Amino acid sequence: VGQDRGKYYGLGSGGSQVLGMRLERSDKPSSTNDDGVIQVTEESSVQLRFYGVQLHSGAWTGMMDAPDRTCADFTKDINVGTFMNVSSRGTSGVLTVHIKPLRKSEPQKEYALCTRSADGGRWVLLGDSDGRVLVVEEKKSLLPMWLQVILICCLLVLSGMFSGLNLGLMALDPMELRIVQSCGTDKEKKYARKIEPIRSKGNYLLCSLLLGNVLVNTTLTILLDDLIGSGLGAVVASTIGIVIFGEIVPQALCSRHGLAVGANTIQVTKFFMFLTFPLSFPVSKLLDVLLGQEIGTVYNREKLVEMLKVTEPYNDLVKEELNMIQGALELRTKTVEDVMTPLGNCFMIQADAVLDFNTMSEIMESGYTRIPVYDDERSNIMDILYVKDLAFVDPDDSTTLKTITKFYNHPVHFVFHDTKLDAMLEEFKKGKSHLAIVQKVNNEGEGDPFYEVLGLVTLEDVIEEIIKSEILDESDLYTDNRNRKKVDPNKSKRDFSAFKHDSDSKVKISPQLMLAAHRFLATGDLFSPFQITEKVLLRILRHPDVIQEVKFNENDKRSSLHFLYQRGKPVDYFVLILQGRVEVEAGNENMKFETGPFSYYGVMALSTPSLEFRSPSHGGNLNRSASLSCTERAPESGSVGGSITQIPGTPFQYIPDFCVRALTDLQFVKVTRAQYQNGLLASRLDSSPQSPEGSHARLDTSVSLLTSSENLQHNDLLRFNGQENIPRHVFTLMLTRSDCVVFNIFHNISTYCVCVCVCVCVCVSPYDIPNQGLIHIHDA
Repeated sequence: VGQDRGKYYGLGSGGSQVLGMRLERSDKPSSTNDDGVIQVTEESSVQLRFYGVQLHSGAWTGMMDAPDRTCADFTKDINVGTFMNVSSRGTSGVLTVHIKPLRKSEPQKEYALCTRSADGGRWVLLGDSDGRVLVVEEKKSLLPMWLQVILICCLLVLSGMFSGLNLGLMALDPMELRIVQSCGTDKEKKYARKIEPIRSKGNYLLCSLLLGNVLVNTTLTILLDDLIGSGLGAVVASTIGIVIFGEIVPQALCSRHGLAVGANTIQVTKFFMFLTFPLSFPVSKLLDVLLGQEIGTVYNREKLVEMLKVTEPYNDLVKEELNMIQGALELRTKTVEDVMTPLGNCFMIQADAVLDFNTMSEIMESGYTRIPVYDDERSNIMDILYVKDLAFVDPDDSTTLKTITKFYNHPVHFVFHDTKLDAMLEEFKKGKSHLAIVQKVNNEGEGDPFYEVLGLVTLEDVIEEIIKSEILDESDLYTDNRNRKKVDPNKSKRDFSAFKHDSDSKVKISPQLMLAAHRFLATGDLFSPFQITEKVLLRILRHPDVIQEVKFNENDKRSSLHFLYQRGKPVDYFVLILQGRVEVEAGNENMKFETGPFSYYGVMALSTPSLEFRSPSHGGNLNRSASLSCTERAPESGSVGGSITQIPGTPFQYIPDFCVRALTDLQFVKVTRAQYQNGLLASRLDSSPQSPEGSHARLDTSVSLLTSSENLQHNDLLRFNGQENIPRHVFTLMLTRSDCVVFNIFHNISTYCVCVCVCVCVCVSPYDIPNQGLIHIHDA
C-alpha cells in the first residue's frame, strides 16, 4: 500500500448490492491472511467470488482510483473483467481480474473494493478489510532449478565428507600414525605418510572441518528452502538429507576405513583448510594455548594388558605370544615371593656331608645344577654347590663337601621377599648368580628382628613367569615347584646304583672287568641278546652270589675248596674265569692242561633244552662245545664232556666228566640254572609289548632271584673311568703265542676298551707259560 494514498477499483449497477468477496483461485501463489485481506502475486490472473443481492453479469464497470479512501479515481494496475459469472439466484458470482506488475520501488501494494451506493449515485468503500486486496512482488528463484539440484547433491557429499573426516582423521591420533608408518602394510604406510603432516595440526584441522561442515549444512538448508518454497519443508528435507547422507553413512564408512578415506581426500581437506584459514587458524591457535599440544592416546601397563585381552579374538597373536606379552608387562607388578620355591621343597645338602658315592648319586638324581649348602639348620644357608664343581671329585676319595665349597667359594646371593621380578631379572643378567636366597626381616614376637629364609628363586622361575608357562627338562619331576604337580606319575629317577660298588657283594671287581665279562658273555648264544637282554645280563652279573672268588691255599693245593667242578659230581651252574689260572683234568686218559681268564665251563648245565624256556639256537661261541669252554678243547682222541640226568619229579642235574681246580687265587662268574632261567623269563617279559605298569610288575617278580631293584642301561657302563687293567693273563696268552686267535674274543669290546688295551699291550712283559699248557683256541 502506498504511503500517501490508496488505490481503489469499483463495481456495481442499479439494484445490485455487493456484500463481500473471497479468493476463488489464482495462477500464481496467493492466499488470505488472518485479517481477511486477499494476498495475490503480481502479474497473475485471479478469480474472485462476490456475494450480494440481485447480482447480474452486466452491471460491472472498470477500476477506480480513490485517494484518501474516497473512491474518487479508478486504478489502472488491475484490469477487471467485463462480465461476472453470476449464479441463477443472483447471490454470488465469479469475476476475473488481471494484476499488473508492481513498480520497482513498490515491493507490495494494497487495493480497496468500491461499490455503488444503494441509490446508484456514488461509489462507496466496501467494509474495512472485506474488500481489500494485497498485491505482493513475485518471488523469484536464486538459481535455476537444475543448478540448485546439482548444488544440493554436491553439498550433501561435502557434508558427508566433512563429517566422516572429522571422525576418521581425528580418531587417528599422531601416535597411532607413527606406529602405522613403522609397522603397517605398504598401503597403510603410504596413507599414514600423507595424513601425518595434516593430522599433526590437530586443532587447525578440527576447526577447518567443523567450519566447513557448518557452512555446507547452512547453505544446503537455504537452497532447499528456495527450491521448495516452504520453510518447514526445507527444514524437514535438510534434516533428513544431512542425517542420512551427511552423518550416518560417512561416519559408518570412515570409522572402519578412515585412513584410506582421509588419504584419498587429503587435497580437498587442504583446500578447505586454506579457504577457512582466516577464521579457523586463529581459533586453533587459541585452542593450542588453552588446551596445550595434542599428545595422542597413551596406554599404561594395565590398559595395555586389558587391551590385549579384549582384542584377542581379532588380532593375529597366538596364545603363547599373548601370554609372553602379558607376562612381560606384569613382571613389575609381581615379587620374588610369588614365584619362589618354598624352603621346605628345596633340595639342599648339609655342609658336613661327605662326597661319597651315595651323596653324589643323590645329587645327580636331583637333577639340579646349583644346590644350596646349609649348616645345622636348613634356613642357615652358607654356600652354593655347582654340580660342575664335582667334575674332578672321585667318590672313592670321600672328599668333604666343605673342601669343595671353600675351594670354589661361590657367592651366595640374598634378596628380600618384596623384590620386584624386573629388578630380580636385572640382577640375574649381571651374571653373578642364577640362584638367589629369598629372605625377609622377621620382627614378630619378642626379641630382636632377624632374617628369615623363605625359599629360593632362580632365573628359570623369572623366565617362566614372563612366558607364563613351565619350562621342563629331562630331570624335572614336577611341573611346578609350588603346587608340586608331577610331570609323569610313572617317571622315575635315574638309577646310578650300577656305578656303585655294592657293599653286599662278596667279591669286588673293577667296572672295566665287569664290562669285559658282560661283553664277552653277550657275544655267545647262551647269553646273546636273543636269549637274555643286555640289561638282564648285567643284573645277573651284579647279583651278590654271581661273582665269586677262591683264595688259593699253598699248603693244601688239593683242597676241595679249590675245585670248581669234580668228575661225577652233579652241578647246575656255569663258570667263567675272570682272574687267575685253573687246571683242567678231562678224558679217560686224564689229560691235564692249564687255562686262564675268559675260559668257561658247564655250558650244558644251562643250555639243555627245557619245555618252558626253549629258544631258537644262534651261532656263537658259548654253544660250540657241550663240555669245557670255547677257549679250550681237548684233542680229538680225548673224551671231555658230561652226562645229563633228570629223574621225573627231581631237579635238573648235569654231571661233568672233568675236573677244574684252581692253581692261583681266582675270581669267576658262577651262574646257576635257576638264575639263567629267570633271566630268560625276564628278557621275554621285558621285550614283550604290554602296559608300563604290568611290565614293571612282572619283570620285578621274575628277576627277584637275580637282583634287588637295580635298573641300569648298558650305555651307563660306558661311563666307568679306567682305573684297572683287563687281566694281563689274557693278553699274555695272546702275546706269547702267535698262532692263537684269542684276540677275536675282544672284538666286541675293543670299541670301549681301546685305551685300556693299548696300555696293557705296551706295559705287559712276556709271561713264561710252559708249552704243555698252551692249546690252540680256534673257536674263540
